[in-house]
Amino acid sequence: MPRIELLTTIHAPVERVFDLARSLDLHAASTVGTGERAVAGKTTGLFGPGDEVTWQARHLGVWQRLTSRMSGYDRPRHFRDSMVRGAFRRFDHDHYFAAAGSDATVMRDVFDFDSPLGPLGQLANFLFLTRYMRKFLMIRNATLKAVAESSDRWQPYLLIDS
Repeated sequence: MPRIELLTTIHAPVERVFDLARSLDLHAASTVGTGERAVAGKTTGLFGPGDEVTWQARHLGVWQRLTSRMSGYDRPRHFRDSMVRGAFRRFDHDHYFAAAGSDATVMRDVFDFDSPLGPLGQLANFLFLTRYMRKFLMIRNATLKAVAESSDRWQPYLLIDS
């Protein structure tokens, strides 16, 4: 079972970073390279406890749908999204947030997953999938960091909630 862990220091208050990390609109903006968009469930605003979202995106050249549910929530310290349906056998993505001084946040992502197809899935993890997922998460985190640290680009993402 692969596990990816990333640490990102963001010079913004922990509450802002926490809420931006659960913004469906910011997530879509950070994944333009895969054409990712929310197509069912909650499709805009802030992802909250018990919410489900179905994403459609092109990953590894194939259009896919993946539904995840927010399965854990402790604002502003942690939330978890877990796959309900999709290409993986299973995944859980934990998002942890800790204030670092008066104006910074350390965001820690822990993404662990099981690939389908038994030994073939394990081989895919080793050859490319874990690396692909790490890069995907790093791009997302870089976008979140840039928006959170800006003087005002973050505001519209926190005003949208339906």
